[in-house]
Amino acid sequence: MSQQSIGYLLWDVSRLIRKEFHNDERMACLTMAKARALSRIAFNQGIKQVELADQLEIKPMSLVRVIDALVDEGLVERRPDPCDRRAHQLYLLPAADAELDNLRQVSNDIWKEALKGIEEAEIEQMIKTLQKIHHNLLNN
Repeated sequence: MSQQSIGYLLWDVSRLIRKEFHNDERMACLTMAKARALSRIAFNQGIKQVELADQLEIKPMSLVRVIDALVDEGLVERRPDPCDRRAHQLYLLPAADAELDNLRQVSNDIWKEALKGIEEAEIEQMIKTLQKIHHNLLNN
């Protein structure tokens, strides 16, 4: 298999998974942008807005609107960065737990369907391979 095929398949599987999330009625109250931001903040409490924008591959000004909405919904709070008075760190509020639980359930259901018919050993090998690719690209 050529590298172009690997790249295309990785990109298209990612696109199809995002499409499934977008189309799932349980996600009606949470846009994909908000869901991605909540997930990353949950994974890295105290992340700076600029770092989150970089991880989500969106412009910082676009992220501001997403974070504003999450703050208005009582899911996230901004706190001043003690080391940089111009920066804000992002933290989840307790109300975000229910949204994250819903997000996890939708994710589990989508991946269960996506991985149907694939043996556990194949899934484990795929995860190991993707981890190696991830490591190689991070350390490039």
